[in-house]
This record gives sequence, structure tokens and C-alpha cells, in this order.
Amino acid sequence: MVASSKKVFVLDTNVLLHDPQAIFRFQEHDLVIPIVVIEEIDTFKKDQTEVGRNARTVSRNLDALRKKGSLSKGVQLDDGGTLTVDVSNHALDDTFAHINQNPADNMILACAKSLLDKRRENVVLVSKDTNMRIKADALGFRTDDYTTGRVELDELYSGAAEILVEEGNFDQLFQEGLPPPDDEEFFHNQCITLIDKANDSHTALGRFNAVDKRIHPLRAQDLAPWGIRPRNREQQFALELLFDESINVVTLLGRAGTGKTLLAIAAGLQQIVDDEKYNKLLVSRPVMPMGKDIGFLPGDVEDKLRPYMQPIYDNLDFIVAANTEMRRRSSMTISQLEEGGYLSVEPLTYIRGRSIPNQYIIVDEAQNLTPHEVRTILTRAGNGAKVVLTGDPYQIDNPYVDGSTNGLSFLAEHFKGQELSGHIILIKGERSKLAELASKLL
Repeated sequence: MVASSKKVFVLDTNVLLHDPQAIFRFQEHDLVIPIVVIEEIDTFKKDQTEVGRNARTVSRNLDALRKKGSLSKGVQLDDGGTLTVDVSNHALDDTFAHINQNPADNMILACAKSLLDKRRENVVLVSKDTNMRIKADALGFRTDDYTTGRVELDELYSGAAEILVEEGNFDQLFQEGLPPPDDEEFFHNQCITLIDKANDSHTALGRFNAVDKRIHPLRAQDLAPWGIRPRNREQQFALELLFDESINVVTLLGRAGTGKTLLAIAAGLQQIVDDEKYNKLLVSRPVMPMGKDIGFLPGDVEDKLRPYMQPIYDNLDFIVAANTEMRRRSSMTISQLEEGGYLSVEPLTYIRGRSIPNQYIIVDEAQNLTPHEVRTILTRAGNGAKVVLTGDPYQIDNPYVDGSTNGLSFLAEHFKGQELSGHIILIKGERSKLAELASKLL
């Protein structure tokens, strides 16, 4: 949010609840927080959720600034701006008296309008509430979304690319690796499809290594972990990343039915039960229902959580059945996997405060997580651990994040090019023709 002249930003409550460090991200500009925002934050501070934790962090940050001076008069920030808590009793004039849907919103709007009337320019209301921004615009002053940490889905790193090569380049690819074209930039571990210029049906799959600056052929092309074979090139790329021990975090994005969770679990079971590379497969997902909740569920903790974890067990059932059909000696039931210590299915709530070394960790439905929650998960991973996050940014049930601000998209974009990370967006649905059609048309 850089500008040529100093501005005054009025912050809505949802900005601080989304990013409790927001007050330190506006560089040299001045910030104003209406007193009603402090009151709204106070209502969230006891929640044992991410929003509650953010509310408590905001309160701590403001309390630390309070010790430097009077918040009502303005406290100097490190980057040159000031922070002021506006305690004035503002009111919209009679022209806008009909706006009464949300008194708290109206008080924030009135504060911004009052500042605009005094300064006549450079006053901006920052809100993540679309309707709030619409009302502010109708009142005649500038309003912006809070875009720090935002990743536009249309511009999200896909993890894959295509290049045209001469027929002779294929031999070089498999012998010593192929240097990429000079006019194109690739990221470390980016997956590449090489297409013959003379015959576009002649292709090869590779992965770019930023250390020697060459594209090397995939090493996991013939794998079918626990009977699950890749059905398209994106799934082939996914297995390549999942089986590479040097990659500690993998993000798999894609619509429903593209095989994200299925491939991740199958690759995990192969490397734990058969290859003995990791001690345990830990599969987790946020406890978040789609649509209206059905209320309290009977039984103990395991009974209550089973409906939320059922999609994971559905994938496990499919993999175990495919593995059994191949008559593998390692064929085991889900109960045997759990009792033998190979597998643990847990809600994501239990991961905070833990240290998890040498485990293969899958976080399903990661699009419902905030960037802070993803950061918390990754900091739990100990030595020898691999973390795989799967999800669809277009199917979000968390009201506090969207397709551009969720932790999964944030991680995929910010970790691109890192030596220990890999990312791929799966495109083609393979669950069924009906699921693929519904995903495209509905």
C-alpha cells in the first residue's frame, strides 16, 4: 500500500482480526482505529479459535503502543506513521440517516467521513467486508481491501510449464539433463513438459533443478504406490514430488476429484509400510462442516470426530482395496495399519504445541486454514518429517478466508522456488465422469 503522499487509513475490525500485525504494515502512513473497533475486538478475545488468538494479539500490540504515549493523541510507529484510537462520537448527517443496518459499521463509516470532511483528501477506509466498501463508496470516500498477503488465484504459481524442444534434446535430457531456454525463467522443482517441435505427440516429463540449472527426467515415472497409478501428467508430477525425500513440504491444489488426497495417502503408505522411510502416516484435516452444522454428536471423542474424518477413511478404503487386488504381501486393513502404529487420523486441533519428527504428515482441506495456521503446522514438523497440504481454493467453508487469502494459496506462492518445497496444481478430474462434469459446470 505504497503511495506518493501520506495518507490516513481507517481500519475496520475485520482487517485486524485477519492480520493482527496489520498496524505495522502501512509504512509511513497514519492509522486511525475507531473506538468501536476496539470494542468489537474485545468480544472475540475469549474465543479458542484463530480469530480469538488474533484478537488477543491485537490487544497486546495496542497495549504495548499505549506505553509509548496516548493512543487518543497518536503514537509514533517505527516506520514514521502514527496510530490513533479515535474516541470521538461521530454521526452521519441526516442525508444518510436511513443507513441503520449495522450500528458498529455506521460508527466506523462516520469516523472515516468525519476525517474526510476535515482533510478533504487522502482518507482511505480499509475493510475486508465487501458491503462495507460499497457503503463507503456510496458515502463518497475512498475505500480499499486489505491486500497484504493476498494471492490472486488467476496468477497463482501452477508448479508446471511446457517448452518446445528439438527432437535431439530428448537424448540429452535422459543422459545429462537439458538446459532450459535462455529466454524462460523456471523455479527449483518446477515440473516441465518437453514437447517435440516437429511432433507434438512426442513428449517427455522432467523437473528443473536450480542448482545445476538443468531439466532432469522424472525419477518416479513407473511408481504405482499401493495400486494407485497416475492417470495424467499432473498426477505423475505429484508423485514425483511426493516421493522425493529432499522435498519436505508439498502443496497439491485442484478441484474435487483430481486425486490430491488419494495420491498423497498412497504415496505415504508406500514410503512408510514398504520403504520404511518414515515412522508414521499422520493424516489430518480441519474440523469444519460444509453448510449448516447438525449440532452435537453422540459418543466419545472418536465417535464425534468420525464424520469429519470420514473423507480420509473413504480414500483409505479405496487404496487398501486397490492394494489387496494386486495381492501384495504388504496388504493390510485400516485397523491393522492403525493398530500397528503406521497410521493415525486426527483432527488438526491436536497439532498445536507438538513436535513431530520423521513422520509423513498430510493436511487435507488446507484451503480452510489461515496463513498463520499453516505456519503453525509447518513449525511442528521435526527432523525427517514431510508435510503435504492438499485442497481446493475454490471450495472454502471458513468465513474468515477466501480463495486469495487462505493459507494453502499463501504457502504455494511464497514457497515457490525453495529447494525443500514442491507444488503442483492438478487439473483433470479422475473420480468419475459425473464428478468431473459437475466440477466444471456447476
